[in-house]
Amino acid sequence: MSFAIRVNNQDFDAEPRPGQCLRTYLRDRGWFGVKKGCDAGDCGACTVQVDGKPVHSCIYPARRAEGRSVTTVEGLAKDGELHPMQQKFLDAQGFQCGFCTAGFLMTTAALDEEQLTDLPRSLKGNLCRCTGYRAIEDAIRGVKHTEQPCAGQAVGRSLGAPAGPQVVTGTARYTFDVEVEGLLHMKLLRSPHPHARIVSIDTSAALRVPGVHLVLTHHDAPDKLYSSARHEHPTEDPDDTRVLDDVVRFVGQRVAAVVADSEGAAEEGCRRIVVEYEELPYVVDPELAMLPGAPVIHPKGPESRILRAADNVCGEVHGEMGSVEQGFAEADVVYEEIFQTQRVQHASLETHGCVAWFEEHEETGEERIAVRSSTQVPFLTRRALCALYDLPEDKVRVVAGRVGGGFGGKQEMLTEDIVVLAALKLHRPVKLEFTRPEQFYGATTRHPFKITVKVGARKDGTLTALQFRVVANTGAYGNHGPAVMFHSVGESMGVYRAPNKKVNAYSVYTNCVPAGAFRGYGLGQVTFALESAMDELARRLGVDPLLLREKNVIGPGDHMEGPCGEEEDLHIASYGLDQCLQVVRNALADDRSAELAPEGWLVGQGFAMAAIATGPPGGHFADATVKLLEDGTYDIAVGTAEFGNGTTTVHKQITAGALGTTVDRIAIRQSDTDVVRHDTGAFGSAGTVVAGKAVMKAANALAEQILSFTAEYARTSRSLLRLTADAVECDGRLVSLKEIFEAASGKGADLAADGHWGGSPRSVAFNSQWFRIAVDPGTGEIKILRSVHGADAGKVMNPLQCRGQVEGGVAQALGATLFEQVLVDDRGEVTTAAFRRYRLPAYADVPRTEVHFTETFDAIGPLGAKSMSESPFNPVPPAFANALRDATGIRFTEAPFLRDKVWQAITEHRARTRAQGG
Repeated sequence: MSFAIRVNNQDFDAEPRPGQCLRTYLRDRGWFGVKKGCDAGDCGACTVQVDGKPVHSCIYPARRAEGRSVTTVEGLAKDGELHPMQQKFLDAQGFQCGFCTAGFLMTTAALDEEQLTDLPRSLKGNLCRCTGYRAIEDAIRGVKHTEQPCAGQAVGRSLGAPAGPQVVTGTARYTFDVEVEGLLHMKLLRSPHPHARIVSIDTSAALRVPGVHLVLTHHDAPDKLYSSARHEHPTEDPDDTRVLDDVVRFVGQRVAAVVADSEGAAEEGCRRIVVEYEELPYVVDPELAMLPGAPVIHPKGPESRILRAADNVCGEVHGEMGSVEQGFAEADVVYEEIFQTQRVQHASLETHGCVAWFEEHEETGEERIAVRSSTQVPFLTRRALCALYDLPEDKVRVVAGRVGGGFGGKQEMLTEDIVVLAALKLHRPVKLEFTRPEQFYGATTRHPFKITVKVGARKDGTLTALQFRVVANTGAYGNHGPAVMFHSVGESMGVYRAPNKKVNAYSVYTNCVPAGAFRGYGLGQVTFALESAMDELARRLGVDPLLLREKNVIGPGDHMEGPCGEEEDLHIASYGLDQCLQVVRNALADDRSAELAPEGWLVGQGFAMAAIATGPPGGHFADATVKLLEDGTYDIAVGTAEFGNGTTTVHKQITAGALGTTVDRIAIRQSDTDVVRHDTGAFGSAGTVVAGKAVMKAANALAEQILSFTAEYARTSRSLLRLTADAVECDGRLVSLKEIFEAASGKGADLAADGHWGGSPRSVAFNSQWFRIAVDPGTGEIKILRSVHGADAGKVMNPLQCRGQVEGGVAQALGATLFEQVLVDDRGEVTTAAFRRYRLPAYADVPRTEVHFTETFDAIGPLGAKSMSESPFNPVPPAFANALRDATGIRFTEAPFLRDKVWQAITEHRARTRAQGG
């Protein structure tokens, strides 16, 4: 049977496999711009054009494309010129991680004038998790944001991402955009039970499947405990995990791994494995899990560092400052309520996964294993793999290509451990790529929290006492559990002055999908409760909620005091909270958005604020090297990963400023354990304030090296020299950097400098969020009439990128506020394991947020900068809750605020009011 298809003006005649979709057919032929985001037609990352019409190639049969012309993003440009839509996305920077960009380009490039007037409908088939869609809309509308500053003037300007041209042409290489000869594929068999012991496991039938090379079970796994969480200090997490365990603790836990020539053969091998289980009692409610007689999920000893294993308490913190009993007695008004937050999926469009192979070490010539992973923490992953398999560090290399989104979810080792085990046993390259359903039940989620908050104040609004009881559901494993719990009650309590504070917080095991690191790292959950409570307290006191905040927040020079003690390295090195609150006041003063509300709808406004440390406690380390190259350009080597966080751009801007050059004359090597000594990783908003500071130190040191050498070489005073884009100005004449490099090489000198930063001391960043909303009392539908955000980022290194981080954080938080939730049944099994059952914000759901940056300069951060990746998320849910309270008169205490729940609450509230004669 003959088959013919034309792809990007090239003819192919290879027959598709039976049932093969067009996405995999195209990728098999090297068109890596076609991405896998869901394989269900939900996200649009795989969009291509067939005879000029956009289709989701993951659900489009390859056979159906026979005789047709297919265009992928790689074929969009013509005669070396970018398609106009590609250029628009570059000019507006209509992307962050860029994983969805090819799909958006292939959709928007095909829109006609009528479709361009209705973007909510036209873009309903494409999802973006990073941008908040404003940048995408601006790109489509032809708005240009990028700048081209003069030499040495890059800092503070809106430069485009260095990888932008590759992103818009589909040539940026993500984790699986590589061809590895002899590659084998892994699939995982997962537990159908919430808690069970494996009595026996028979793999013989699986091994008889044609193409199957290996089946791994707990018998093959090292008898070592570790945590999948990655921290600089491994003792922050309990060691409660094995690569493959003989006890499973949640539905979806991996039981066995099958490695085969194809994914199909590996899947069939999984189906042939016969497992006999002894089912064990299980518990999914963390409150019940702490009661006497509850099933013990981890009956382990002290070597695991589980705080109270017999009580299922992974970690806990208790503390009191002053006397809350006395403080509440002194209060004229006391408010107490229980708030709950739900599980949320990170929903990075690139799923977890990695590829491992063997290569020759360039320096030693010896063989080593290389792992290419979708990770935020390549160096910490290498450390864990070496410890797990008793390998020296020079025998393991971990590299991250461009990563398709993270949000904390890739601060884990969820695939590398099992893939390396298989590769070591087979001495063959092995790949494991999670499916979208696996991402829901086999990765991690945001921690669900139950927060009891109690706050008291005098009539004049002065706080007298603040108290929390927090229960965090860490799921079946304690990765990040204690740290998230501890962090949640840190800055959230410390931002307010109150003489009496108390906290009791617990991180509790249950037989549910494990939770992990997520944007905000626990602060968002507790901030939702506290800022809602502060709003309610203001109402009961009869004072302006804004004035109540201003009266009680910490000020410049204050310490963030809490019941668990003061973090000695945490300082308010710049203060922008007053300006963030002024952003809210200005929005209230000039607002006319209520006029946009449909007739009969309820209208309300509300705001919230938040504070966050500009880095994790205990040290966060980064090394960087900057050197002059033979051609007179520069090279940066830094360990942090790029996944839409914008650190690559900022590192080049910092270097360009220090060396008086332009960013196009700077190359960067990153996220590879070969390039520098160490980097803790791209989490905790550390890309700018930690790795950026290491880069700044290296660049400044290199500038001094170059000028000092040139002064000696040109026999002139150091004070008369100035670095320019490609030369050193020496008392009126120019000495090219190429000449300087040659002169230094002739003397055996290497013009290169190292920089290091340990992440301490740390500063504090502040944010505020304000909404005006309208609510339809007849349906529960909510419209956001206006969204305003205040961000204290210190010196804004790149306004375009920083605004994008804020907009993306607001959009992600709105999803968690309004409809996102990972649901589990009474066995803890995830029931929302697909995008069509787990609703992500689409273009039509997200308003344009007005972002206002404060004018501050931080004494700790590089060039006055502070972090601004995680923090925009935190004030959004309570600000929305406060606006909803203002509109409806109802305090909603459990997220998300689903439309049916809002309608039901309004209906019941009105019925009660009528019954009471109101």
